[in-house]
Amino acid sequence: MKHEIDRRTFLIAGGMTALASTRVLGANDTLRVGVIGAGGRMNDLLNAADKVANYQIAAVSDVYAPRRDAIKERSKGTATTHVDYRELLLQKLDAVFIASPDHWHVRMAVDAIAAGKDVYLEKPVTHTLEEGATLTRAVRSSKQVLQCGMQQRSWSHFRDAVDLIQGGSLGRVPQVRTYWWQNYRAWRELKAVDVQALDWKQWLGGAPDQPFNEEKFYRWRWFWNFGGGAMTDLFTHWIDVAHWAMKSDQPTNAQILADKSIFEQWDCPDTVQAAFRYPGFDVVYEGMMASSIDDGGLEFRGTDATLKINRIGFGVYHEGVPGRENPVVKADSFRDGTIDHMQNFFDCVRSRKEPNAPVETGVAAARAGHIANLAYHRGGQLAWPPKP
Repeated sequence: MKHEIDRRTFLIAGGMTALASTRVLGANDTLRVGVIGAGGRMNDLLNAADKVANYQIAAVSDVYAPRRDAIKERSKGTATTHVDYRELLLQKLDAVFIASPDHWHVRMAVDAIAAGKDVYLEKPVTHTLEEGATLTRAVRSSKQVLQCGMQQRSWSHFRDAVDLIQGGSLGRVPQVRTYWWQNYRAWRELKAVDVQALDWKQWLGGAPDQPFNEEKFYRWRWFWNFGGGAMTDLFTHWIDVAHWAMKSDQPTNAQILADKSIFEQWDCPDTVQAAFRYPGFDVVYEGMMASSIDDGGLEFRGTDATLKINRIGFGVYHEGVPGRENPVVKADSFRDGTIDHMQNFFDCVRSRKEPNAPVETGVAAARAGHIANLAYHRGGQLAWPPKP
């Protein structure tokens, strides 16, 4: 692999960096942050960080030169630039943000933890079921903070909704409905890739060797080598809210009906209906990628009331009362929960407390999506854990 670093040098330097990263941070100290994976989602994370923290982008790693250059410019020219993320981990940093394609997440996070860095890791935190144990072990055997990118955990109206559900306001909740519709056909044309400025082999990493493909580079979430389609990109957010509210995070059965109805060039299905059985309740999901009407959200269907929630707000609708089409409780969201989630991460970097979305929550949310995809590959139905 290009840009290979001698392992002994990396381990020695990484150990020194780990010592440097344990410095006690005061409230006014500027946090030194490394950026790994400088695409669109990373820009969202940095925009959120700009609103809440005294920090500087000290280093950036991306395999595509224009993205590295854009982050360096954002840092006013002070950030060091790296093709190989392991070179970034040798820098004196307090934390790293990781927003690479999914197949890199665990490897990068584990290496960052070993180098003594705190980590904000985008969802889904794993690319395979097996990686869950690897990531959890790395975090829990260290003193580092890892925040999973499940921003609903810090979003005020989601926190209020969970309190209502757990407080019994809905009665018994036997069903949770989730949905997410997006329209990839309506998205703007993708900018042509300058292949001379891209280290494609480094981008592939541990994935099977294959020729450069612009669709895979931009829409990697829809190819099994790099992502997991709707079930790990979108459903992961909503099942995390269900796990949180219902205090149960592992299904016993999964069923899925899914097709490539529109985007035949993808590996992953673009049209999905899925159902999961948890102890005492079921979760259903539906979505497709060529219709954006209604966007995404959840419904907690209770015997006394139903709570409908999305990223705009929530409403509680009571059974058996006049005007039940109108919410009896309503809350609106006034800003992106990523901002408060980033605030929570920076607070925990300073305090060393547990973040709002610890590793176990991210692993469980990703696991549900992986189970659905496994059911898809096994004829549409799966008991969990699988019987020998």
